[in-house]
Amino acid sequence: MNIAKRLTGAILSSALAISLLLAGCSDTGNAPEAQGGQNGQEEPVTLKFSFWGDTIEKKTVTEALERFEQETGIQVEPMHVPADYLTKLTTMVAGNVAPDLGYLSSGAALSWGRDGKLLNLTPLMENDPDFNKDDYLDQIWYEIAPGNIIGTSTAVEGYGLMYNKDLLLEAGVELPPTDADKAWDWDTFVEYAKKLTLDDQGRNALDPNFNPDKIRQFGLQYDPYNMMAAVVSNGGNFLTEDGKGFGLAQPEAIEAIQKLADLMYVHHVSPTPLQAKNMPDTALQTKKVAMTVSGNWALQAFAEQDFNLGVGVLPKLKESNTLLDGAPTVIFKSTKHPEEAWLLYKYMTDPESVLPLIEGGLWMPLKKEWYTNPELINKWAAGNKAHPEGYTEAFMKQTIENGIRTPGFEVKNLDKINALVTPALDLVWTGKQKAEEALKGVEPKVVPLIEGYYGR
Repeated sequence: MNIAKRLTGAILSSALAISLLLAGCSDTGNAPEAQGGQNGQEEPVTLKFSFWGDTIEKKTVTEALERFEQETGIQVEPMHVPADYLTKLTTMVAGNVAPDLGYLSSGAALSWGRDGKLLNLTPLMENDPDFNKDDYLDQIWYEIAPGNIIGTSTAVEGYGLMYNKDLLLEAGVELPPTDADKAWDWDTFVEYAKKLTLDDQGRNALDPNFNPDKIRQFGLQYDPYNMMAAVVSNGGNFLTEDGKGFGLAQPEAIEAIQKLADLMYVHHVSPTPLQAKNMPDTALQTKKVAMTVSGNWALQAFAEQDFNLGVGVLPKLKESNTLLDGAPTVIFKSTKHPEEAWLLYKYMTDPESVLPLIEGGLWMPLKKEWYTNPELINKWAAGNKAHPEGYTEAFMKQTIENGIRTPGFEVKNLDKINALVTPALDLVWTGKQKAEEALKGVEPKVVPLIEGYYGR
């Protein structure tokens, strides 16, 4: 049976099962309404699916929605919103004209889920014979309370070290390990970054005559706001383990954050936020930067550039890990067609449905088997420039074994807390304050806002 037929069979089977389920299901609060039209004939169901993304993502998602239409007969209206997405969705929800399902930012999803604006997917999952939660990665779920799952990540987005292999070879720098057990320790990482940082006279940052005011090539580019991998690697976290304290003000987190700031202001191997604004998207290709720490999505753009791309695991402080970012797809509680929305939801979480985004480097799959089955791995992570040699170890294996979630998956009241924390971190990232001063200084204001974790 080919893929299309297999999916169609699964969808129709699910439709029957879910219709039976929802007939007696009160937990979702949205029993399907009768679709009787004139002369007693049922009117076709039309779902509205909202999403953001670049041209490639718009094309791939739209084509997936069209295939779903063809295979199920359920009409789907794509709603692509390239800018001001949350503003538009907020207006639509307030006006009770929300889409049936679509992307949503983590903060809004958790907040709106708690306010009852999103469908609880748990009953649908548990009663769908064609759905097995264990088939999916453990880190992708947004659960606002035990038994109340409001969605999964739209895609897995892991972080890693990406580099211009030619620059490292020219400098005699060892290529970054792809095995977590061999991850660079912090001192090794800094030493290599110094060796790769050059001033206008070609002197590297290990040279006593190196001029940090005239750097023509940085060893590293790293957005310090993506700091949680380093914090957790050092034994810290955003909140304390019991969910009652401000974890970023604890010694392990402060040390990690200060080490990231030192890359800019002590070692001069990474551009400051102001310098980074002038960095082109082609900084690796044009030799402005030798290495960069970024998410999986960057591979899509790098694959279109002409340079010798390499990948490795992130350097570690104590334990090797990778940061997993993401934003959920949700079903809005106001949908009049929850069973059809669930079918579309499930269809869009299948890596096969969005394969161009996965093999192109923008996304990583949600299902475990796509990380372990050689046949499925070959469909996306082998034989293409977006997934260079070492990718399966540095990204895939690291995601499965050592992937940690951003606070956006689980920290309550995160938006209000970040409204205080982000300005404090700005002082650190701009070199105006040390990490301890900034984070200890804001801690008394943060603590009253702490409400713990979702889903624990």
